[in-house]
Amino acid sequence: MPMPRQRLRRLPVLALLASALLLSVPPLVLAQAQPLSTQASSGYQLPSAALQAIVDAPRAPSLSLSPKGDLAVQMGSPSLPSIAVVAQPELKLAGLRIHPRTFSDSRFSFGNSLSLKSIADGSERAITGLPANLAVASLGWSPDQRYVAFNHIDSTAGANELWLVDVERAQAHRLLGGLNTVLGDGYAWLPDSSGLLVRLQPVGARTAPPADPIPSGPAIQSTEGDGQVRAIRTYQDLLGSPADAAQFDYYTQVQPAIVSLGGKVQPVGQPGIYLGLSLSPDGNYLLTQKVQRPYSYVVPVSAFPRVIEVLDRSGRFVHRLASLPLVEGLPTGNDAVPTGPRMVSWRADAPATLVWAEAQDGGDPNREAPVRDAVLTLAAPFDAAPATLAQLGSRYAGIAWGNGQVALLNERWFKTRWARRWQIAPDNPQLAPKLLSDRSSQDRYNDPGMPLLRTADNGQRLLQFSDDGQAIFLAGAGASEAGDRPFVDRFDLASASATRVFQSTPGQYSQPLAVLDGQGQRLLVSRESPDQPANLFVIDQAAGSERQLTDIAHPVPALAGVRKEQIRYARADGVQLTAELLLPPGYDAKKDGPRPVLLWAYPGEFKSAATASQVTGSPDRFNAPSYWGPQAMLARGWVVLNNPSMPIIGEGDAEPNDTYIEQLVASAEAAVAEIERRGVGQRGKIAVGGHSYGAFMTANLLAHTRLFAAGIARSGAYNRSLTPFGFQAEERNYWQATDTYQKMSPFNYADRIKDPILFIHGEQDNNSGTFPIQSERMFAAVKGLGGNARLVMLPNESHAYRARESILHMLAETESWLEQHVGKVPAAKR
Repeated sequence: MPMPRQRLRRLPVLALLASALLLSVPPLVLAQAQPLSTQASSGYQLPSAALQAIVDAPRAPSLSLSPKGDLAVQMGSPSLPSIAVVAQPELKLAGLRIHPRTFSDSRFSFGNSLSLKSIADGSERAITGLPANLAVASLGWSPDQRYVAFNHIDSTAGANELWLVDVERAQAHRLLGGLNTVLGDGYAWLPDSSGLLVRLQPVGARTAPPADPIPSGPAIQSTEGDGQVRAIRTYQDLLGSPADAAQFDYYTQVQPAIVSLGGKVQPVGQPGIYLGLSLSPDGNYLLTQKVQRPYSYVVPVSAFPRVIEVLDRSGRFVHRLASLPLVEGLPTGNDAVPTGPRMVSWRADAPATLVWAEAQDGGDPNREAPVRDAVLTLAAPFDAAPATLAQLGSRYAGIAWGNGQVALLNERWFKTRWARRWQIAPDNPQLAPKLLSDRSSQDRYNDPGMPLLRTADNGQRLLQFSDDGQAIFLAGAGASEAGDRPFVDRFDLASASATRVFQSTPGQYSQPLAVLDGQGQRLLVSRESPDQPANLFVIDQAAGSERQLTDIAHPVPALAGVRKEQIRYARADGVQLTAELLLPPGYDAKKDGPRPVLLWAYPGEFKSAATASQVTGSPDRFNAPSYWGPQAMLARGWVVLNNPSMPIIGEGDAEPNDTYIEQLVASAEAAVAEIERRGVGQRGKIAVGGHSYGAFMTANLLAHTRLFAAGIARSGAYNRSLTPFGFQAEERNYWQATDTYQKMSPFNYADRIKDPILFIHGEQDNNSGTFPIQSERMFAAVKGLGGNARLVMLPNESHAYRARESILHMLAETESWLEQHVGKVPAAKR
């Protein structure tokens, strides 16, 4: 997996509809739905009107809760962008995608309206003074809740601006322009709410280097044979020449500065390329992570050399924590990490204390070591030796800070899928830590939940304590044999015991978003049911009352009658499987007989049969009519088996993927048998599909079985020799597990694919491992071997497709392929 890009902190946005659809837009002048030719067709195609309605259905707004929890900013979601927007110039440098006109990361979906909503009574206030053609990339409340900052991007004008909303007056104004948001949101509030730390485009005369200069020489890479094995993932969008490096420098360099609420700008430190910029909780120091040369042609910017330093608020140098080298590969294993300080951050409950982890095993999980990671701290003025906060037997996974006597420290070990949570006293590290949780990270039934956080007066996120200070609150999915039932627990710190204060009841799915008091009696929840999309409610359990804050209607009324069943069935080896069976409105299997079925899945790796057998999902969630998954075919009268379990299990020292094909086939056979047993489908009329690793699954099932009449494989990888240093959860490299890599690659069995398969792929896929050439070569193999296949390459699309034209065409191809090769439901029966 590619290393995640570090972002500046902002408050989380509460999504009202997780699988939300998009607002209606004027119809495009495209070709109408019709059977697609086996030859290359010209232009974008439209699916049937029923599927177009799903694409153009309304999308729910999102809410960002205020620090005090009594207000929220409601942000509207626009329609899908057009291909004209998605096809704007885009640079692909060092693992980044950059919009060169706006000095921002490439994004094409923005908030298009803002308003203020009262959590107390649900009333809404319009915000005046907003820019024309509003395009909100991100927003964040000031710690004192008097302002909301948001980033407005106007790609037509080439503007990247910071705006402020005065909450009391509900009025917006532009604070400044010239933000650079390539490597972060571009702004963060000062702890005292007097201004913001911003990333600005450097001032002065600068000229963009040419994208295609006359070459000054070849691009050269070399390596010295040191005998060490390093895993180097297959990344996209990397630097490939000195010209690329020059463009990377130009578009990512920023000038840190502090801007007052009145717009006065004070530069802080020197211009540079910063992977991290964060103020200490007391506002007196700035933690910087500044990229250095030499750059790399084989890894993204997150692995480039960097200097980690502390500056004072005026930008003067105070302390250098580390100078980290280029990391071109790590030891084998998903628990491998670089040496030196990592995960460096501020202790959220202290004025100015750095916290970080350092590997004690050389970063190599294959080396025996009683201590894997040490967690260290260093307080201002940073002139003492670091103190050891904890020594861990696995990898550090972060801390939720509360106060000097209470913090929750997490550690994990991927190899065994094991996780531990400790209660520590950060001001008294000599006190023995208390073990609170020691379990498989895949054991959903015994997940204690995640701690709820509150926003402190300085904007830091801290543990939310009960009124008496003796307990904290935990929220979790509440997985059980009956499905997920989200909960909130009051966790007593002295006894390490939990008392349930809220749990979703059967028949509806209520997900806690915030606890609004110190007893866990007043909560903000998102509530949905199979036929009702998510809406916000304030629940007062002590008073036995509730108040509905939003009123989101079903986005596609024609699909309001979809029936969902959470079904259970067994694999031949006894592993219990779960699936979501979706039946079209009005359909009765006993009366109407079997229908065409689309099975859509994504395999997962497990270390035990017990955790693989646990129920996933909930029968009470909204039947969201998504255009991205398989649900669209419900509008054509099809039955859908969504997300059936496809577990790949390797218990103990066994590697899951060594029996990948056998387990995959067994899971598919069980699913097909259950479909037939229920009478909703029959062999010869069942299709299989998936996206990414689900596409890989699809090609393998068509190569190794004749269970399915056709397949849909979107944005997949099919030749594992092209991902030789691991993929998904596979830790071994190609040379360590050659037979497994070869056996898992459907490319090697293309001659066995006898049923029709549709390949869809974005021409500019940036996901690690799923290079577009994967679909191109797989299609060529099936074609050359006399198979039945179709390849659709979507222009200007990445791993997830974004343009309305692309989504509509994807559905047109899917609909035509399935109805041609599996069957149609007569219109009168839909």
